[in-house]
Amino acid sequence: MSLAAQLLETALSRGGDHADIFAQQASSRSLSFEEGKVKSAHQSASQGIGIRVVVGEATGYAYCEIFDEATLLATARRASQIAHGQAAPSAMLVGTGLRHDLYRAEHAPAAAPMAERVALLRRMSEHAYAHDPQVQWVSCQLADQDETVTIATSDGVYATDHRPMLRVSVAVHARSGARRESGSAGGGGRLGLEYFTTHPPEELAAKAARQAVTLLTAVPCPAGQMPVVLAPASSGILIHEAVGHGLEADFNRIGVSAYSGQIGAMVASPLVTVVDDGTIPGDRGAINIDDEGVASRRTTLIEQGRLCGYLHDRTTARLMGAAPTGNGRRDGYGSVPIPRMRVTFLAAGEDDPAEIIRSIPRGLYAVSFGGGSVDIAKGDFNFHVTEGYLIEDGRIGPAVSRATLIGNGPEVLRRVTRVGNDLALADGQWTCGKDGQSCPVGQGMPTTLISEMTVGGRS
Repeated sequence: MSLAAQLLETALSRGGDHADIFAQQASSRSLSFEEGKVKSAHQSASQGIGIRVVVGEATGYAYCEIFDEATLLATARRASQIAHGQAAPSAMLVGTGLRHDLYRAEHAPAAAPMAERVALLRRMSEHAYAHDPQVQWVSCQLADQDETVTIATSDGVYATDHRPMLRVSVAVHARSGARRESGSAGGGGRLGLEYFTTHPPEELAAKAARQAVTLLTAVPCPAGQMPVVLAPASSGILIHEAVGHGLEADFNRIGVSAYSGQIGAMVASPLVTVVDDGTIPGDRGAINIDDEGVASRRTTLIEQGRLCGYLHDRTTARLMGAAPTGNGRRDGYGSVPIPRMRVTFLAAGEDDPAEIIRSIPRGLYAVSFGGGSVDIAKGDFNFHVTEGYLIEDGRIGPAVSRATLIGNGPEVLRRVTRVGNDLALADGQWTCGKDGQSCPVGQGMPTTLISEMTVGGRS
């Protein structure tokens, strides 16, 4: 801790509003199993320290991968070059115990024999092939990471967080005559191989295979304006992309978000409450502390249609006169922290999901989503529906292919007319990209009716 205090003193030797140190050590492993055999296996390790000095709206940042004292002091001096004034004081560092214990890694993959990990993927692969003779190709991946970060700040925080992560995925291709379709499934979170006791490999394989085989008989999706029912769990990606990014404070501080300047305004249907929560145990987006040493918390962004606030890191909070929300996150020691989501979801309502479906004479039931794009400033978005079904006379009908949802985030939130009581979080496999940085996130959704949306398909 004494070296950390010395580095902070050096970083603030020319002045500054804030300084922090982010030290990271990480090891990762990945295993790929394809066509009945191990295709690849990788292992890597990295370490580094980033030092930041903030002066007003400007940031000085430097990092190194060598931990000797001379190199670290030189790195702190490089970061300090952003400032040109009197030395700024730094508070005495105090070892900070973590308020949360959100990670659930009981059976660490790094300690498991290679044979055990291969056996899990083999089970997944074999079950996918056995699901249906139309399954032609299966690929399975298992990846994990052990990461330790230590954060020291000029306002006295000194904390260490040990962060595990597991991710598993399976991709399936199916064929019927000349027609080929694909399906996928996956999951994981901040846990270990005990994940497979509640999510057997066979269950994930069946989900991916069923999706691919179902799409072999899918009909072209009709295009036009229609009611859309969003299925629970994975549909939360729409909240993440079309709403969540627009509520990150850096976009709102400079006035480029569709939600800028609207705190206190009704921006959605009264049925809509949107939450970003970093304290869900074991979730991929859970964090004990963010990458600035701020304890994770639950943040309500929209409550019964009214905009309550934004997602802040330390910098946006200071500049906007708000409190940090624990959303300062970074890709690693080589990146500065920026406001990022953690686990973002639409809160549960009171409607019976089955009754929501029965209320629709004709519409689309959207289950899972692929790629898309979002305009943060306007809120416009489009998403490819990888699994969707027609709703006909209040019943879920045939699968559709090549459906696209097109809309505007704020407008869609105003068109929410029913919200189910079946909130579910998507199984942990999502990674969010922003400003060239990636970080693990989670999202969720109850069954939700959008009274009208533009659906792209075949006219």
